[in-house]
Amino acid sequence: MKTLPLISLACAALCCLSCLGFSPKDAYPVAPLVITMQFDEGYGSDPVAGLEVLAENMSNGAQYRAETNAGGEAVFQLVPGLYRVSSTVHLSASASDHPKGIYSGSSDKIRFTQAGMRLSLTMMHVETSPVLIKEIYCGGCKKLPQEGEYQSDKYMIVHNNSEEDYYLDSLCVGVLAPYNATGNNHWAVRDGSGTLVFKDYAPVIQAVWQFPGGGRDFCLKPGADAVLCFCGAIDHTANFPLSVNLDKEDYFVCYNNKEFYNTQYHPVPGSHIRSDHYMNLVIKLGKANAYTVSVSSPAIVLFRTKGVSIGDFVADDSHISLVPGSADDRIVCLPWAWILDGVEVFTPASNNVKRLSPAVDVGYVTLSETFMQHTLMRRVNQEATAVAGYEVLADSNNSSADFYQRDIQSLHE
Repeated sequence: MKTLPLISLACAALCCLSCLGFSPKDAYPVAPLVITMQFDEGYGSDPVAGLEVLAENMSNGAQYRAETNAGGEAVFQLVPGLYRVSSTVHLSASASDHPKGIYSGSSDKIRFTQAGMRLSLTMMHVETSPVLIKEIYCGGCKKLPQEGEYQSDKYMIVHNNSEEDYYLDSLCVGVLAPYNATGNNHWAVRDGSGTLVFKDYAPVIQAVWQFPGGGRDFCLKPGADAVLCFCGAIDHTANFPLSVNLDKEDYFVCYNNKEFYNTQYHPVPGSHIRSDHYMNLVIKLGKANAYTVSVSSPAIVLFRTKGVSIGDFVADDSHISLVPGSADDRIVCLPWAWILDGVEVFTPASNNVKRLSPAVDVGYVTLSETFMQHTLMRRVNQEATAVAGYEVLADSNNSSADFYQRDIQSLHE
């Protein structure tokens, strides 16, 4: 009943603007953003049509999609602002002269003006990994029925996404600097065009952990999972019902009470945790008394060394670097090629900066709130699962597509 007068007022307002020489489009001027794909050197040069590119307004989260035309260009019409552009594509052998497989590229904090812009997006060939990060629970929960918030129950789940047995023995885990996505990032800088350029290594901070075993001790069957407790491998629900029970026989735990002796985060593991499931602490960097995994936005990697043991690698001082501006904190300079899987977690803020190269994760998954039981889960590839007969997870090298936020922890009982 009240709609018509409102419409009349809106029309009158538009008429007034028109009389002043304005149109609704003037309030939101747009300009072309033209994206071309630049694939890795040696992978051919033919343009490919039909490849999707995503542009995200970093100020308000608005997302826009465009496909490359016959000339290999994806054309957007966008209002001025700060943008992130990314693409993950699957090329078949017949699509072009590029080798088949997954290619990823991203560029963020692009200052796009009304003058328009042309941008070349570097696309890197991505190797798929047999082992993936399935879940990251880092955000904590409420202490209900007590007051306060709890974050001493962080864990992750590792998944065998291949059709063959996978041995966890000697698989390594680390988090990248800075601890938070909004922190001061010394290892990714912008060139003259504003494109984010990464160091030739990944900065693993505070510690490197390694799964125990002599090579064939800890087998994951196809589709199977392994739980790794970053903090206490105890039944946290005994005191905090919204938390999780991490005292399970098959669980692994980051526990070294000599180097990380803060019992709030690293209590003695529960009675069900086997001592041969304690992770090996390869190296500790810095003076913290508890292992730090960001409660809001970690970047976590799984990796294996090549041609050298992890112990020998970190024993070489040339592979260790001091964090700029710090007297104590150091990082391990990890070759990108050694990373099997990585997940970039962002906060809802607009000043996040990627720590993972597009070769590892072209996107990110956002943790919307902390201390609300929220967890970050990788999606299931339903079609591949039906064919394989075991759980196959999505793996497009893009956490924006592969992950989602689940309301409560998958291990919550």
